[in-house]
Amino acid sequence: MTTDNAEPGTALPADEAGVRLDLDGPVATVTLCRPEVLNAQTPAMWAELANISRKLPGDVRVVIVRGEGRAFSAGLDLSVARGDGDSSLARLAHLSPQESADRIAGFQSAFTWLRNPSIVTIAAVHGHAIGAGFQLALNCDMRILADNAKFSMAEVTLGLVPDLGGTKRLAELVGPSRALEICLTGRRIPADEADRIGLATAVVPAAELSGAVADLAAAVVSADPGAVAEIKALLAGASQRSYPEQDRAEREAQTRRVRDLLGSGE
Repeated sequence: MTTDNAEPGTALPADEAGVRLDLDGPVATVTLCRPEVLNAQTPAMWAELANISRKLPGDVRVVIVRGEGRAFSAGLDLSVARGDGDSSLARLAHLSPQESADRIAGFQSAFTWLRNPSIVTIAAVHGHAIGAGFQLALNCDMRILADNAKFSMAEVTLGLVPDLGGTKRLAELVGPSRALEICLTGRRIPADEADRIGLATAVVPAAELSGAVADLAAAVVSADPGAVAEIKALLAGASQRSYPEQDRAEREAQTRRVRDLLGSGE
């Protein structure tokens, strides 16, 4: 099933915005579909991504994010960024600081919903994932990479900073020192290095990417949904908790699971 009806005023139709949503029971697939420009991203795409987060059916448990064609995403579409439209860098520069921050917050919402604790999100990455493409993958819970994948946090080459929700996850995955090096150099990170430093959940031959992602999604769907949500919440908050606090969180989560599974006895 394909869904491409946007709410009025929130996004262009999917075929125009460059994003497609396909539903298959509890698994949703979000596809960036501007292959002619390596899925370079635009504010219209971000509006549709945010719109998708609002129209996902409640029974969706896994969201797969992928790119059509030869790449996951080449990042920000520079023709839009350097143009004179409402979302160009020049227009942002002429807004008040608060208005500019509010506009960027809207852009971020296209990415940050992928961290929602009620779903598990998987990025299926092949070819280049640059800048906004890298951050889109970072906002997902897991990243399955084809062996031809390459990451790059290229914002620095434009004199900009990563601002689409990717910096915290990057630092958590590779540590602050390595994250700083990645962001300051904008260098390309091949799949084998991404695997070695913790950016990849797994790396597979390009021909096996779809199958590997489908297998992972099936494994998640087969698990108890309540347990999946509790485990995701436990791990997501672990870095902010002390050991005693994490022990307590585990006890509380397990108590909820036992009561849900076996009844409270009341």
